[in-house]
Amino acid sequence: MCQMCDNLTRRDFLKLSALLTTGAALPLILQQQARAAAEPNAPVRIGYLPITDAAPLLVAHGLGLYDKAGLKADKPVMFRSWSQLTEAFIAGNVNVIHMLAPVTIWARYKTKIPAKVVAWNHTNGSALTVSPSINQITDLSGKTVAVPFWYSIHNIVLQQMLRNSGLEAVMGTPGENQVKLVILSPSDMVPALASGQIHGFIVAEPFNALAEASKVGKILRFTGDVWQNHACCVVMMHENDLTQRPAWSQGVTDAIVNAQKWIRENREQSAQMLSRQDAHHYTPHDNGVLRQVMLPTEALQKSWIESGAIRHPDWHQKRIDFQPWPYPSYFASLTEQLKLTTIEGDNTFIKQLDPQQVAKDLVEEKFVRESIIRAGGMKAFDLPEHTYSREEVITS
Repeated sequence: MCQMCDNLTRRDFLKLSALLTTGAALPLILQQQARAAAEPNAPVRIGYLPITDAAPLLVAHGLGLYDKAGLKADKPVMFRSWSQLTEAFIAGNVNVIHMLAPVTIWARYKTKIPAKVVAWNHTNGSALTVSPSINQITDLSGKTVAVPFWYSIHNIVLQQMLRNSGLEAVMGTPGENQVKLVILSPSDMVPALASGQIHGFIVAEPFNALAEASKVGKILRFTGDVWQNHACCVVMMHENDLTQRPAWSQGVTDAIVNAQKWIRENREQSAQMLSRQDAHHYTPHDNGVLRQVMLPTEALQKSWIESGAIRHPDWHQKRIDFQPWPYPSYFASLTEQLKLTTIEGDNTFIKQLDPQQVAKDLVEEKFVRESIIRAGGMKAFDLPEHTYSREEVITS
C-alpha cells in the first residue's frame, strides 16, 4: 500500500475536518464578511481543482461570459486539494467554486457556513477504474480501493456497489468479503494503480481516461450507470453575495449556465480549452485524454457496453454531461445515502438531518431557474420543459 500517499491525503482530510468545525471556521467566516463589507463590488474570483467537474466555471471565463454578463472576473485560481479550496472559499479569497456535493451538506449543517448551492456543475463524469485482473466487483474482496474524499459521491456510489455485491467497506486490513478504502488525491491514483499499490480507484475524469490511455487500468463501472445522471460537483457561493448582490449573482449564474450549454454543443473545442496545450493553461491534462472524456469514440462506447461498464445503454447518457438544474430529489437522496455510508470522523450530525429539509434549504434556486429561462429553457439541456422534479434512479 502507498503509505506515504495515504498519510498525505488523510492529512488533507483531517485538515478539512478540523477546518469544518465551528470554532475553526468562525474566524474565516468573519474574515470573509469583513472582506465583503470592504469590497462590495468584488470581481468574480473562481476557485477550482483541475478536474473536468470544473469545466463550466473555466469555460465561462475562457469565453468571456462573465464579462458579457457585465461582471469583472479575475483569472481562475487552481488549488491542489479540497481543504485548500474550502479554506480559500470560507475566507473569501475566492467567491465562486465547484464543490463535492456531500461536502456542501457537511459545511452547511455541521459547520453552519453561510453558503448555498446555486446550480449543478455537471452530471456523471466519474468511474470505478480497476487493475486489468479485476473483472467484477466481487474480485475486489480483500483488496484496496482509493476514493478522493470520504464526503464524495464516489465514496457513496462505491459503497452502494460493494453492498449490492455482498462486500463491506472497511478502513483497516480487509478480511474476507471486505474492501479497504483509502483516500488518495486524484493525481496519485493512476501511478498507485500502475505500481500495484491499490487495485482500483473511483474518481472524477480525466483520471479514468488517463488510466485507459496509459493501459494501466480499465473502467469497471461508470458511476452514472449506477446513479442515473447524478451530480458530483455543484456550484457554491456565499450567502451574503446571494442576498446583497443579487444582480451580480444572477450574472455569475447566467455565465455558468451559458457555458454549460456551449460545452454541450462544442465538446471538442471545450477539451482543447481545458487542456495544457491551450493558452489559458487551466489544467495540466492532455487534449487527447480530455477529448476521450468529452467526446468518446463509438468503438469505446461499444466496448464499455460489452464489458459491462455500461449496463444501462437505454439511458443514453454521456460520459460527462452538463445541465445546471439542482433537482431537490437528488439532495434528499444524497442525504439518505450519506446515512448508509462509512465515513471517517464524527459524522453523527448526518443522522439528525431531515432529507426533505436539506433539499429545501441547501439550494438557492431562483438564480439558476432564471438563467435556464434566459438560455432557452430546460429543452436547451435536453430536459423536459417546465419540469423541475424527477425520481432518482439508483440501481446495481
